[in-house]
Amino acid sequence: MSTQRVFAARLAGCPVFDPAGDRLGKVRDVVVVYRSKAAPRVIGLVCEIPGRRQVFVNIGRVTSISSGQVITTGLINVRRFQPRADEVRVLAEVVGRRVHFVDGSGSAVIEDVGIEPNRVGEWAIGQLFLRKPKTSASPFAKGPTTFATWHEVREHHAPGEAQSAEALAASYAELRPADLANTLLDLPEERMLEVAEELSDERLADALEEMPEEEQAHILEKLGDERAADVLDAMDPDDAADLLAELEPERSEELLQLMEPEEAEDVRMLLRYGADTAGGLMTPEPIIMSADATIAEALATIRRHELHPALAASVFVTLPPYETPTGRFLGAVHFQRMLRYPPHERIGAILDDTIEPVLVTSSAAEVARHLASYDLVSLPVVDQARRLVGAISVDDMLDYLLPDDWRSHDTDAPLPPAPGTGTIPTVGLG
Repeated sequence: MSTQRVFAARLAGCPVFDPAGDRLGKVRDVVVVYRSKAAPRVIGLVCEIPGRRQVFVNIGRVTSISSGQVITTGLINVRRFQPRADEVRVLAEVVGRRVHFVDGSGSAVIEDVGIEPNRVGEWAIGQLFLRKPKTSASPFAKGPTTFATWHEVREHHAPGEAQSAEALAASYAELRPADLANTLLDLPEERMLEVAEELSDERLADALEEMPEEEQAHILEKLGDERAADVLDAMDPDDAADLLAELEPERSEELLQLMEPEEAEDVRMLLRYGADTAGGLMTPEPIIMSADATIAEALATIRRHELHPALAASVFVTLPPYETPTGRFLGAVHFQRMLRYPPHERIGAILDDTIEPVLVTSSAAEVARHLASYDLVSLPVVDQARRLVGAISVDDMLDYLLPDDWRSHDTDAPLPPAPGTGTIPTVGLG
C-alpha cells in the first residue's frame, strides 16, 4: 500500500484500475467514520463506474492510492452506493465545514482533507487544509491558509452535520452538466439543496436539464419563487416548458409571471403543443439569418459558446422577420458547406432548399424518421403558413425516445421500452 499522503480534492476524478491495468472507473469521494479519540478512519472510496453508477470500494480492496491513480484488487461490488448512518463523505459533507482551533486562536473553514495510512496500513484523516477568516475588507481578498491535524481543531457542530456548501459547490466547477446532475442526486436531500443554492443560475439550470423531470420539479419547488424563475430563465425554453408541465397549472403560471417576458413568451408557446409533437420537442431559438448575410457573418454567429453543437451545425434562412415565428422558411446552410466557400459569399447562394421541414403538429415518430432518413442533426419546424417556429435537435429526439430513467441504467443493461412503444427504438443516424 502506498504511504503517500493524498488530499481528497486531488483524489476526486482520478482513475481506478485493476491489477491488470484495465480502467474500472473514477473516484468521486472518500468515505470515513468518526472515532471518539482518534481521527476519522477511512473505510472506502465512492467510485463512478460505467453507466454513471456510484459504487462503494472498500479500502481493503485498494492496493495503492496516489493523487494520480488508484489501484484495486479488481473485485468491486457494483451495487449502488447508499451511505449508512455512521458514514460520512469527505467532499460532500466535511469540506466546507467550520472548525475552531483547540488553542483558542480562532476558527477556519475546511477546504481540503489529507488522508494517510499508519504503520499497519489503516487509512485515516491525517491533515486538514484550512482557510481562516479574511483580514481585508476587499471583496476579492481571501483569508490566510494553514494546515492542522484533526486533534488541533474541534467541529463547531456535531460530527456529520452538513454546514456551508460553498466549498463543495466550488469543487464541482469542472464537472460536466450530466456529471453534476448525477452528483447532486447522490447527495442527501438537505445537502443537495444547500449546494444548489450555491450554484449560479446558469450552472444549476444546466444540471437540471440533465435530470429526470420529477427530480427537476422537486428541486425547483424547494427554491424560492424568485430564484426558481431565474433558473427557468437560464434553461433552454424547451427544457423549461417540460419542467413547468410537471407542476400544477397554478404554480406554473406563478413562475411564468416571474420570468423575463421574452423567455416566458417562448415557454408559453411551447406549452401549447403536445409533448409528443414537433412543437413540444422543438426549441424556439435556432440560428436564423437573412439570405443576404455573408458566410463570414454566419460563421461568426455559430461560434457563440452558449449555442448547443447540434443547433450550431446549421443556419436557417427565412424571409423577414428573423425571430420565431419568422417569415417564410427558405432553406438551410450547414456549417461544413460554408467552410468550402469564400467568406464574402452570400449564404443565399449556397442555400440547401431540399431540406423539407416538419409541421409543428407532426408526431414524434415522424420527426425521428425524418432525422434518421436524411442524416440530420437538426430539423426545421414550421407552421401551416411555412413560417419557421423552431428546430428539433437530435439530442431532443433522443431524450424523448429513451425511457425517463435511462441515466440510472448500467451501460450494458437492457433499456426498457421508450414512451408509447413496445420495443426499444432502433432509429439510426446514417
